[in-house]
Amino acid sequence: MTPDRDAPEEDAGGAERLRAAVRGSWEELSGAERAVAQYLTNTPSQGLLFASAQELGSASGTSNATVVRALQRLGYTGLPALKRELAADFTTAVAPEVRLQQRIAHVGHDLSGIWNDVFTEAQERLEHCRRLTDGETFQRAVSVLAEAGEVFCYGIAASETAARHLALALARTGRRSRFLGATGFAFADELLAIGRGDAVVVFQPGRALTEFTVLVERARAVGAKVVFVTDELGDAFADRVEVVITAPHTPTGITAEGLTGLVVADALLLALTTLDEPRAVDTSHQLTTLREQLLDPRPTPTRRTSRKK
Repeated sequence: MTPDRDAPEEDAGGAERLRAAVRGSWEELSGAERAVAQYLTNTPSQGLLFASAQELGSASGTSNATVVRALQRLGYTGLPALKRELAADFTTAVAPEVRLQQRIAHVGHDLSGIWNDVFTEAQERLEHCRRLTDGETFQRAVSVLAEAGEVFCYGIAASETAARHLALALARTGRRSRFLGATGFAFADELLAIGRGDAVVVFQPGRALTEFTVLVERARAVGAKVVFVTDELGDAFADRVEVVITAPHTPTGITAEGLTGLVVADALLLALTTLDEPRAVDTSHQLTTLREQLLDPRPTPTRRTSRKK
């Protein structure tokens, strides 16, 4: 039985893309995969956004592995990829406060369920992030940073945490690095510091703000290289940067926006540390020594107060 082509359609490109993918791949799907496909097309987007692969497997009478296989047959890299497409339409059409209410309604008051929901989405996002970037792409990114005279890490709003983390951690391994996070006219002062032989790591899931375009063009003009850690902007900037690493954002808001960016930063950091272990170890030793010097070895005297009678 093929999917119901007369099912009510939403004004959502992601939902229509899903239905079109099911119609186009129906003959190639196994019986279990068809059960998954039928369930996906008959379920409102809001319901799919908050569902895990295990929940979809149970609801369709299959398994989480079958859900993943079915999605790959339909042209998706995984469940997070489907959620990303559906979320784009959902967030455009539904006000933020309404999305928040629906998120709260989904998690309810079951604390164990909330705990599981957060870890499930985090696991799905991280696994999706790992699959989307191959080893060769990662190696290119590491090479760009390893050869840089100084690494500039740029991120604003939710992406600021990852950028600050990478800049600080790189400095602690003996590499010259700094955080950039200004916007508007103030950003021009930060751009002046970027020079030939430097590298820029940009953390930004979506929204091609003017600052990113100016930053990339400045880097190209002075001979610096760019590594872009993003979700939606890869295609838009691919021909203007050296490397694009895909870091999927949250489709539901249940987990932190910068989660995947932080993990990407940690992977880059560890790789760079192993490339120059002596420098990293020596810098770590110097940092420890300086911290010890900043500690006051003398005990703090106890203040005594006396009352006048």
